[in-house]
Amino acid sequence: MKALVKSKAEKGIWMEEVPMPKVGPNDVLIKIKKAAICGTDLHIYKWDEWAQQTIKTPVTIGHEYMGTVIETGSEVTRVRVGERVTVEGHISCGFCRNCRRGRQHICDNTVGIGVQRDGGFAEYISVPAKNVLHVDANIPDEIMSIMDPFGNATHTALSFPLLGEDVLITGIGGPIGAMAAAICRFAGARNVIGTDLSPFRRALARKLGATRVIDPTKESITEAMQKHNMVAGFDIGLECSGSPAAFNDMVNHMYNGGKISLLGILPQKTQINWNKVIFKGLTLKGIYGREMYETWYQMEMMLTSGLDISHVITHRFPADDFQQAFEIMEQGDCGKIILDWE
Repeated sequence: MKALVKSKAEKGIWMEEVPMPKVGPNDVLIKIKKAAICGTDLHIYKWDEWAQQTIKTPVTIGHEYMGTVIETGSEVTRVRVGERVTVEGHISCGFCRNCRRGRQHICDNTVGIGVQRDGGFAEYISVPAKNVLHVDANIPDEIMSIMDPFGNATHTALSFPLLGEDVLITGIGGPIGAMAAAICRFAGARNVIGTDLSPFRRALARKLGATRVIDPTKESITEAMQKHNMVAGFDIGLECSGSPAAFNDMVNHMYNGGKISLLGILPQKTQINWNKVIFKGLTLKGIYGREMYETWYQMEMMLTSGLDISHVITHRFPADDFQQAFEIMEQGDCGKIILDWE
């Protein structure tokens, strides 16, 4: 079968012929229809420091996808051939303390599909049946293929109550930040104000429902607050940028007792004013993946109740045109990019 493989320890990704995946007794074989490029895939493509430390070549990448079940293992009972499915990309062990207390997303022994084992940028993928998810038939294939990052946005946004709150999102123009803005508005936030350096991505966040999106090099958060009659600070912060400057700006503009979801991966050298965190009584919560599987339930309920995130998909390519897709992803003037494997 054809697959996009990180086969060399250098920049790039390569379409190759690889063996069909094996299907174990508890596995499901899926024929891929749609897949989406993630920021993680771009890190692997660029072969940056994180990728060099994490990826063992060769590996088929990709963890955002959907498709049709074409084979099930002998022990599989809850998934059937012919069903339209997507997949939770983190395989948990099921036996560590966190798994057994319902925190599978921070399993001690997590294995990432498309990172530690072969992923979904291929014609077929074999995955554990426990990770296979059915979603409502009214949810389109393309939206199904981005449930993984939509789940990150959902976990980030819904970690704290939003009704009537003022929300600040740093890195709001990235796909996860933009989807988080849509979720905040859907969940009843009063003001959803965001910062982003990219004009394209600021426009994307506005399409997804942000109240106001600013270029922090030209307008301050304080000025934006004044224009929306905010005087005290933000109740909720969603850090999606990975920028130390943006994170510090967020801490400075939080209201006492405010709560921050930390999704963006900040550099290890990041420094903040801890006195402000302590004396403001701020709560910081690290966000990793999706809370399995409550986040998936929340996603499906929002999508079937009127939440529209379709604007986050900005480009579509046949899988064979992957190089062009990755180049656009690297340039940054895009939302989600879909690869069509049909």
